[in-house]
Amino acid sequence: MTGHELRQRFLDYFGRNGHTVVQSSPLVPAQDPTLLFTNAGMVQFKSVFLGEDRRPYVRAVSCQKCVRAGGKHNDLENVGRTARHHTFFEMLGNFSFGDYFKAEAVAFAWEFLTKEMGLARDRLWATVFTADDEAFSLWQTVAGLPQERILRLGEADNFWAMGETGPCGPCSEIHFHQGESLPCAAEQEGRRCLGPACECDRWLEVWNLVFMQFNRDAGGALSPLPKPSIDTGMGLERMAAVMQGKGSVFETDLIWPILDSVAKVVGKRYTASETDDVSLRVIADHARAATFLIADGVYPSNEWRGYVLRRIMRRAMRHGRLLGLYEPFLWRAVAGVAAVMAPAYPELEREKPRVQEVVKAEEERFAETLDTGTAKIREYLEANREAQETVADGKFLFTLYDTYGFPLDLAQEVFQEAGWSVPQASLDAYEAEMASQRARARASAAFGAGEEAESARIYAEFAAEVSSVEFLGYETLNAPGRIVVMVRAGRRLPEAVSGDEVEVILDRTPCYAESGGQVGDTGRILGRQGNGRILDTHFRGSGLIVHRVKVESGGFREGEEVAVWVESPRRRGLQLHHTGTHLLHAALRKVLGTHVTQAGSLVAPDHLRFDITHGSQVRDREIDQVEELVNEKVRDNLRVDPLWTDLEQALKLGALALFGEKYGQRVRVVRIGDFSTELCGGTHLEQTGQIGLFKIVSEGAVAAGVRRLTAVTGDAALRHVEREESALREAAAILKIPPLEVPQRLAKLLDEQRQLEKQLEALEGRLAKTRAEELVAAARQVGGVAVVAARVDGLDPDGLRAVVDSVRERLGSGVICLGSVKGDKVSLVSAVTKDLTPRFNAGKLIQEVARACGGGGGGRPDLAQAGGKDPAKLDAALGLALDWVARSQST
Repeated sequence: MTGHELRQRFLDYFGRNGHTVVQSSPLVPAQDPTLLFTNAGMVQFKSVFLGEDRRPYVRAVSCQKCVRAGGKHNDLENVGRTARHHTFFEMLGNFSFGDYFKAEAVAFAWEFLTKEMGLARDRLWATVFTADDEAFSLWQTVAGLPQERILRLGEADNFWAMGETGPCGPCSEIHFHQGESLPCAAEQEGRRCLGPACECDRWLEVWNLVFMQFNRDAGGALSPLPKPSIDTGMGLERMAAVMQGKGSVFETDLIWPILDSVAKVVGKRYTASETDDVSLRVIADHARAATFLIADGVYPSNEWRGYVLRRIMRRAMRHGRLLGLYEPFLWRAVAGVAAVMAPAYPELEREKPRVQEVVKAEEERFAETLDTGTAKIREYLEANREAQETVADGKFLFTLYDTYGFPLDLAQEVFQEAGWSVPQASLDAYEAEMASQRARARASAAFGAGEEAESARIYAEFAAEVSSVEFLGYETLNAPGRIVVMVRAGRRLPEAVSGDEVEVILDRTPCYAESGGQVGDTGRILGRQGNGRILDTHFRGSGLIVHRVKVESGGFREGEEVAVWVESPRRRGLQLHHTGTHLLHAALRKVLGTHVTQAGSLVAPDHLRFDITHGSQVRDREIDQVEELVNEKVRDNLRVDPLWTDLEQALKLGALALFGEKYGQRVRVVRIGDFSTELCGGTHLEQTGQIGLFKIVSEGAVAAGVRRLTAVTGDAALRHVEREESALREAAAILKIPPLEVPQRLAKLLDEQRQLEKQLEALEGRLAKTRAEELVAAARQVGGVAVVAARVDGLDPDGLRAVVDSVRERLGSGVICLGSVKGDKVSLVSAVTKDLTPRFNAGKLIQEVARACGGGGGGRPDLAQAGGKDPAKLDAALGLALDWVARSQST
């Protein structure tokens, strides 16, 4: 049975048993800042388990793409070292939202495994939470398992939580016995194998049934969920290994083609060397994780999700080095991932070029990191060459990792090759620095967490009472409403007085809450005795619109009737720029290609910012085409038609859905003629002609494979054009020519400048030859070696290097070290003729001279360059060159 067949068999089985098939959500959790990545099938149903959201079904089944590489569930360091761990995997799961509970969950699992899959009953064991007598009994009565094949385990093993906070409950795991022939480390050490509680590969956990009963808050307290529910998770890759008779998930048809292709590239045979096998498994797994994460809109960076992706990719790249791969290789594995996984995830084939570009760029950048880190280690070794103990400092190892991204294990290897040791004491110091950094990060993340958690609890209670706040902002900018909840600093307030800043929920509001890139509305709120300014509007929980209000006079009471006004000019600016964003998106896809997708956006009253997936700079000609197309649609005065429909119908209409956005069953579609159709809940104009003018003001890179465009519309666009015309007129006045002649005149001036620069370069070349002849004539003999050490002021590094080249050419055989001061900068260049490089190293010479004038540098044995900070010490520093040549001859 193939992995793809297994996936479909699972979905079909539960579909026949009354479950709605729900497609996988993105790897970036929608509207959940507590999670790094989607790490389980239940993540997209979290709000349902919490009672904050309602779905048109009470049973669901899915195959969810997951990544576990950080936070509570982190398998990164185990990947490659075991036969079963992954960073990326697919989780098969069935769910009940207050419908069935433990008995049915156990019955479904047992029937699927033994009847649908045909697994031998005597090879299946179960574990339950220590105190869960009900589950223990069910495995006997429903599945017929004898007591000796049901293990009671503690909270660490059989109490499941999605994260530090959120839904949780006792669980029951099903384990498959793979056979006594597999080694067990416990037995090898003279101890007894503990069965499913053992960490050996004899026992493979294939399914986890979570009995979701509680919600854990930031303080660790458990509270009952509105309705006990079921959340199960079965690793597709693990089950495929069982069904295909493989001892490792890496040998299944879901991963093996990727691993095998890498093995062929490096000329290695899998199972020939355990060290090589670890590297091959790491690369195969990490190629899958990187491909899926980038396809879902994550890009390598130094922050949060991007940092974890970067760590995954660089770990794979380092293992490539261990296999002898020094050229970019991981980007080629992306095609293998797409070939294997595209039948289930067709977006991989569509996104493949972009993913490959991002991965290749990161590989090239990491090559630079390796070079930089290696150079830093060389500098460290040089600076500590007189040390009595050749032991690497743990703090320096941490600096290499933290500042330059240089991996610890690779640093160890470089030090050991240089004859230095990295003992446990150094590793302990490294870990101490790492622990300090984590503590600082935790302290920062925990700041304000208590108040935030309490506020969230209050809003969750309110959400259980009221399905949502009625939003009136599509039809009107002012409306009456009633204050239902007021919260400040995690406390519910019965009243707020002048000077207070509070969060207010009304039963109805015209204010738009920040979402979809559009910032929230501001405005006014007026009661019988109070007057307040609405500073911002945002969402809390599921559908709760929260107003951040500054009480300016009087006060407000819970339950009070109030009037609310949206700031009209500001809202108009938001409408202009949101409709402009849709036109821009459609125009970019027509001009650049349909590979362009939205990677982020900001809709503000005075401008819009739009990030797109695109592998290269958007050229000036392309920007002109996009602008022209958008303004053409503005002049066409197209009708902007919003409509509500179900998600499936919206997608059939061609509406663009964005990665990372959370859509309900009913969605709002915004159509602009036949030019643009998008899922969007934002506020828009009635006709495109109301925009007046659209102007792109900047374009640039924000990440590998992501470009950012900034644009303005309406009055803001007119003001931008006026500023540009003013600058053009000013330039024309300086040149004393008509404005339209400025480009031609500037081109002529630049051409004249280039000609002058060529003349200057020729003069400098002749001057360098003259100086070279003078310097060669003044060469000193040190032990039979000609040495030229002199100061030649007024030259930049390029000019100084030209003089050194001329001296070396005329000298024939010798050592050269020249210095120059230009402004307050010191430049140094050293060179050694080829016949003397076995005896003298230009890089070591330049390091000693540069240190003497407060600088540093390095280079090759025949040519090196450095800079200094203290011009007053240059003469004395150059004098050291003669001493260095003498010392080098005596060693």
